[in-house]
Amino acid sequence: MTEPSPRRLIPDRPFPAYAYLPGRTPHPTRDPEGHSYGARPDTPELPDPEDWRACGDYLYGIDLFNHGFYWEAHEAWEGLWVACGRRGPTATFLQALINLAAAGFKARWGNARGLRANAETALRLFETALRELGPGTRQYMGLELHGLIDAAAAFSQARPAARRGSGEPLAFELRLKPD
Repeated sequence: MTEPSPRRLIPDRPFPAYAYLPGRTPHPTRDPEGHSYGARPDTPELPDPEDWRACGDYLYGIDLFNHGFYWEAHEAWEGLWVACGRRGPTATFLQALINLAAAGFKARWGNARGLRANAETALRLFETALRELGPGTRQYMGLELHGLIDAAAAFSQARPAARRGSGEPLAFELRLKPD
């Protein structure tokens, strides 16, 4: 039985025409056929962790991630990471999400080594964010930190079912469910 599509958090913001995969779809920003070619990215506002529901770019990143647009989610969160100054617990948390999206991208591309490496980096960053936020922190920006840590740890140990180098997608079943 197929899991229903996750509920959109920003339903009025359309998804790109396709999820980018190297060699299969045009590069979104460099190729004239790319879904975001020529588009100038907006400068996102600094997200407020206490009012994360008001951060459209953060929520859109979750929407993209939950619908398999991993490269695009990475790009959405990277703008927020830069807006945070690339330092501090919010930046560390966003960087962990960026690496988790990169793990999904590598899984979709069939790159088990890339999946594991990005998941391992996400794991390390989520653990760092938890230390920075304090050990009693359960959730941050609507997401359960220990669940993210467990998921990143599991993906960092993933072994491909497909033949090495086959380019077949690898299992990457994860939905972000903000409270």
